[in-house]
Amino acid sequence: MRAILSVSDKTGLVELARGLLDRGAELISTGGTARAIAAAGLPVASVSDVTGFPEMMDGRVKTLHPAVFAGILARRSRPDDLDAIGSQQIAPIDLVVVNLYPFRKAAENPDTPFDSLVEEIDIGGPSLVRAAAKNFRDVLVVVDPADYPRVLDELSRPGGPSLEFRFSLMQKAFAHTAQYDGTIAMAMAQVHVADGAMTRAAFKVPQHPQPRPLRYGENPHQKASWMPLPEVAGHGWEVHQGKELSYTNLLDLDAALRIALEFAEPAAVVVKHTNPCGVATGASMEDAYVRAREADPLSAFGGIVGLNRGIDAATATALTSTFIEAVMAPSIDEDARAILAAKRNMRVVTTDFARVYEPFMGHEPQEMRGFLGGMLVQAPDRVTEARDPWPPPSRLEHAAASAGQGPAGAGDTPAASAGQGMPEIRVVTRRQPTAEEWTALRFAWRVCAHVKSNTVIFTSADRTLAVGAGQMSRVDAVKVAVMKAAAGSLKGSVAASDAFFPFRDGLDAVADAGATAVVQPGGSVRDPEVIAAADERGLTMVFTGRRHFRH
Repeated sequence: MRAILSVSDKTGLVELARGLLDRGAELISTGGTARAIAAAGLPVASVSDVTGFPEMMDGRVKTLHPAVFAGILARRSRPDDLDAIGSQQIAPIDLVVVNLYPFRKAAENPDTPFDSLVEEIDIGGPSLVRAAAKNFRDVLVVVDPADYPRVLDELSRPGGPSLEFRFSLMQKAFAHTAQYDGTIAMAMAQVHVADGAMTRAAFKVPQHPQPRPLRYGENPHQKASWMPLPEVAGHGWEVHQGKELSYTNLLDLDAALRIALEFAEPAAVVVKHTNPCGVATGASMEDAYVRAREADPLSAFGGIVGLNRGIDAATATALTSTFIEAVMAPSIDEDARAILAAKRNMRVVTTDFARVYEPFMGHEPQEMRGFLGGMLVQAPDRVTEARDPWPPPSRLEHAAASAGQGPAGAGDTPAASAGQGMPEIRVVTRRQPTAEEWTALRFAWRVCAHVKSNTVIFTSADRTLAVGAGQMSRVDAVKVAVMKAAAGSLKGSVAASDAFFPFRDGLDAVADAGATAVVQPGGSVRDPEVIAAADERGLTMVFTGRRHFRH
């Protein structure tokens, strides 16, 4: 096996070179890469030894030679290719390890002169990568130091590296050169020519993280990868321990955090299959987690946990007392790490919440989702109407003035009140919520928005009591919630529905379950019927004017 190594980033280079030599490889290298390998006491041939020509023009021409490129591009399955290189005494090259000149770093430095920036444009490197990637069936192409350990592992496999592995490296290689060329194009677009002088504006080159392959998707037969957003590169998810994160783990962690971040006070969320089975706030992070877990302990087993505070020792002890798949939080205290380490397989992840989950770069990130007809794009759904405590003073006065005069604006639709600006929180029944009901209704509304539709949930002021998620009818959602109620009784609870009740049967089911207050968007043509049913059953009901479907 012959390998050519020419890297700007020397991370892991010596370890890779030593591993290749242990597997019988002959190493060929250039310039600084060759010097780094030789300095480690390892044998390495220079490219000039292979080509018979010295590096020229301060290294501008090193690898651009048939002795190199014919060795890379020769197809092992084609006798004519092998005869062609054989007639010229050219030996095949089986492995190409290249990463490119640090053009991005130079471009991001406003003090880099234009001519110096041009010198950072790699020519031979991208050509080596593209040639090796084109002949991926016979040549391994490696552009990322993070792949070095797996390359060595694959080279040790009986029969050598698999076709799937070779192809994955090829895909990554072309993404690498495409990103590199795109960065050059963007940098050159900032250059201005005037009076024979080249000047460029200072700018930040956008980051384009490489896809991170996952073991598989939702099921083992589905391929999957994870593409971090460019805006959060360097601020993403850090895995501290546990098994590799899976496709479903990532979705569940995201679902848990979206709910946890609705709350300013310590809040914990336990998720199963992207739906919360327990949400609670508490005086401490430990208190919040235990109460969330006990909201539905059967479903919490093997769940995914999201916390909006750092993990301290007490919380770590509670987390490890039962089986959970993964937990995510903004930080981990040092004394909690040893406690968590006792559960070796439990995935423990931290992230910079403010960077990843809040609006960044002056706008809100778009959410994208594929379907058979293409790609759907939408703005994220934020429960802004519940960001501040309920009831807002002006709206409480409005609701009080309307009491006893019939439902206020019962014929309004969500579209009418949710198009622009903040929707109005309105009490539409004769009875006003108590202070405790107001608190509970706001809690329920923030959680309900994150549960799969159709949904009806029951809560107290600081804890979910029952979650009826993803049902085809709203009455069935109530029935599922009642069946799931951990405490057995929902008397005195409040209920939230992500969309309006189209008939009074759903409201009656909520009342039969024991709820005393309901929050829903309103907007049905039968709103008067549903409001009358609430008045008849002695419930108080709040309309938010905003629907929160989640599919």
